[in-house]
Amino acid sequence: MDNITVSLDPDAAAGIVKDYVLKSGISAECVCEYRSDAQNGAKMILLVFEKYFMRTSSRASLTVAIENLEGRTRVCSVGSGGGKGALFGFDWGAGEDFASTAVTALRGYVLEAR
Repeated sequence: MDNITVSLDPDAAAGIVKDYVLKSGISAECVCEYRSDAQNGAKMILLVFEKYFMRTSSRASLTVAIENLEGRTRVCSVGSGGGKGALFGFDWGAGEDFASTAVTALRGYVLEAR
């Protein structure tokens, strides 16, 4: 899981992540986009992506939460899946690689990484 604070508003950060992930491979797709706006201007955006990884013959998912509930825009991303087999779901790094995509997309805007 990656946690960063960025110098963008949530809408701009979500747009950059979405564009970057969708261009990261022909099999990448956004399967869910949820937005919630508060009366005080705070926002929360949830993006869920899937991507097929040939090296593992499976799909991995990337979930990205972007919010500015406390003023600064925070981005949390986590990858999962990418495993193979019913009993031993070894990731082989596909989920972790996919999770780092959001941080890579926003690297020029990072104020703090946790």
